[in-house]
Amino acid sequence: MIETQKDLEKVVLVAVRTPDLTDAEVLEHLDELAFLAETAGAEPVKRFTQNLTMADKRTYVGSGKVEEIVDYLKVHEDVTGVIFDDELSPSQLKNLEGTIKRRVLDRTNLILDIFASRARTAHAKTQVELAQYQYLLPRLTRMWTHLERQRGGIGMRGPGEKEIETDRRIIRDIIAKLKKDLEKIDKQKATQRKNRGKMVRVALVGYTNVGKSTLMNALSKSEVFAENKLFATLDTTVRKVVIGNLPFLLADTVGFIRKLPHHLVESFKSTLDEVREADMLMHIVDISHPGFEQQIDVVNNTLREIDDREKPVIMVFNKVDAYNYIAKDEDDLTPVTKQNLTLDDLKKTWMAKDTPSIFISALEKTNFDEFKETLYQEVLKVHVTRFPYNDFLYPDVEEEDEE
Repeated sequence: MIETQKDLEKVVLVAVRTPDLTDAEVLEHLDELAFLAETAGAEPVKRFTQNLTMADKRTYVGSGKVEEIVDYLKVHEDVTGVIFDDELSPSQLKNLEGTIKRRVLDRTNLILDIFASRARTAHAKTQVELAQYQYLLPRLTRMWTHLERQRGGIGMRGPGEKEIETDRRIIRDIIAKLKKDLEKIDKQKATQRKNRGKMVRVALVGYTNVGKSTLMNALSKSEVFAENKLFATLDTTVRKVVIGNLPFLLADTVGFIRKLPHHLVESFKSTLDEVREADMLMHIVDISHPGFEQQIDVVNNTLREIDDREKPVIMVFNKVDAYNYIAKDEDDLTPVTKQNLTLDDLKKTWMAKDTPSIFISALEKTNFDEFKETLYQEVLKVHVTRFPYNDFLYPDVEEEDEE
């Protein structure tokens, strides 16, 4: 793989606002796209949006907006790329690059690039490489005709630079081999899961960058990599946790995101098996994020795609230390929004629901004793249901790590 350039690349971001999106939602999507770009090593310097009934089939945005982007790039020659907030078709990519004359990336390519830079183990690298090739296959003509002028940078990590792979048949052979490699790894992972015994399995799930790894570290006293960037965790990490006298297995999984590329879901299905095979889910939410409710919906929709079976869930609202609200003036007659709600107001709203909910700060260990007691009680419910005739006390359990 080509090393990441030391100097940040300057990029512009482009999004379409369709009738089903509000201005606030489009802004949130662009904020997230900017965070993705920064995670990949780029500096967003300009944003373009356009209101359309649906994205243009030829160029995603209309011809007038494309000209506006081109005019901006003529003045700002240091901008190296344009990133679009949706997956572009091969023809859209070809048309846009032919007009813009800069590197064009879509959201899928950007996420794949981040995964490529984050992959550490052979398992993660194989999964990412498979997803990259599956994405590139229908785009080979466009990618390979520009190799001489594309010398690295975001969106070009991984298999995209290998000139020897210009033939579609060769790429399909590589995809077939990677799938076989993954099958072998998947069988090994399945064997590992079977060997974990009969302990209750709890999977941490949630949107990317909500603090799952930080919570994992706090509960298991381990050192799972945690960082304030998107997709800090790719490989599933499993730890044995003991609360009181009750041991259980806790799995940290890859974070979800809206518009998660289909190729990644397919490639990472073995990693997501930890979610499928879990007895209980701990849904971690960043309560300080203004769009946390939309993030909850994204995670729930993704979970339904992975596994449609109903499982016990604990809602863990993390980062209470970072929560801010806007206090309304008594004379302000405008409707109250969630930005005007205090943390206590939100607690009352969620505590009234059937799903167990707890508000914490994994970083500051705020409300951690109550959180562990809630987790203990919920794991115990699952345990006595599955093993009604077994003693749930394990006084001699030793801690162990599995990755």
